[in-house]
Amino acid sequence: MELSWSELLIVGIVALIIIGPKDLPGMFRELGRFTAKIRSMGREFSRAMEQAAKESGVKDVADDLKKVASPKAMGLEAVKSAADKFEKWDPMKNAAVPTKPLTPPPMPAAMTPAAAAPAAPAAPAAVAEAAPAATPVGPATAALYEQKAARKAVVDEASAKLRSLSQPATAAPAASAGRTPGRRRKKPESPAGDEE
Repeated sequence: MELSWSELLIVGIVALIIIGPKDLPGMFRELGRFTAKIRSMGREFSRAMEQAAKESGVKDVADDLKKVASPKAMGLEAVKSAADKFEKWDPMKNAAVPTKPLTPPPMPAAMTPAAAAPAAPAAPAAVAEAAPAATPVGPATAALYEQKAARKAVVDEASAKLRSLSQPATAAPAASAGRTPGRRRKKPESPAGDEE
């Protein structure tokens, strides 16, 4: 049982009122002796129990059980240290120099005739760039090359449209150079209706 200072103060005030100031020191003395007796009895009981456990061998069994259940005995300490090392490991710290280049090889020009037909208008430059690397490719790789060429054709077509739209837009301001930019303001009307 734990009492805070405020609770002890309340108990002391109540004891002062009930018992009176004359008998209060004697009562606290008796209370102190009583608590000391109870504590000594508790210590004596725990010592007797420990002595009985030592004599019967329970202490040895408990120690053996603790040793068996310890993380070191089970090998968990090694697992924990390995996990700690893994968490602290930095892959970039001791990285070996790569033997192969990190960039992929250039796209080969060997495409199927079906793939060359849709990409033909926008991809002659791409085919000319990829001509030196003519290696046979599998069907999945050829399909990827076809998709890439089709995307490039769409992007080239869209950029050509944007260029054609932006060129007339630059010519339009030249034709209207006589105008002054901005909004025209109306002249304020006179309040009295005077005309000048």
